[in-house]
Amino acid sequence: MFKSGRQFAALLGLVPRQNSSGGKDRLGRISKMGDRYLRKLLVVGATSVIRGAGSNPTKTGDWVRSLMERKPARVVTVAMANKTARIAWAVLSSREAYRPGQSVTAA
Repeated sequence: MFKSGRQFAALLGLVPRQNSSGGKDRLGRISKMGDRYLRKLLVVGATSVIRGAGSNPTKTGDWVRSLMERKPARVVTVAMANKTARIAWAVLSSREAYRPGQSVTAA
């Protein structure tokens, strides 16, 4: 149904809205299109991951901590929700079990 994880995340409204003109890219707030409830579940789950990232010695924990040094917490939360949606798409499209720490290639 979706060609990429980005298309799936865009359907959920977890990607920045583009307002580009004259060759200059301008990314705004998330578009908030699509299923509100599913987006909310992903954001709440991402908030939980971010709160536990301080004591989580994993690649995801490292990634969250490095983002938190540069970005506000709500921006990191939406980035984590976006990443989770893309992982879900990859797992569903490959029809394989989720294996943390390993890359999944889509069929």
